[in-house]
Amino acid sequence: MTYVLVPLLIVLMALTVWSLLRGVVAFLRTTREGLERGEEGIREMQLLQNRMMFNRIKFQGLAIVVVIVLLMVAGKN
Repeated sequence: MTYVLVPLLIVLMALTVWSLLRGVVAFLRTTREGLERGEEGIREMQLLQNRMMFNRIKFQGLAIVVVIVLLMVAGKN
């Protein structure tokens, strides 16, 4: 069981970092997009920020669930 859960945990952690980085990049690009494209550019970047931060929370939650399952499996052994 741990042979499946550990790689799953690693993938979820990588997805968390990826979502975090994309959200931060979108945050940093918001000002430039606002200057170049106006309100529409800002709105698109804010929506991307929100999506990425929601994904980060989702992946972190799933990773926590996998860690809890790993601890439960380890406790039975």
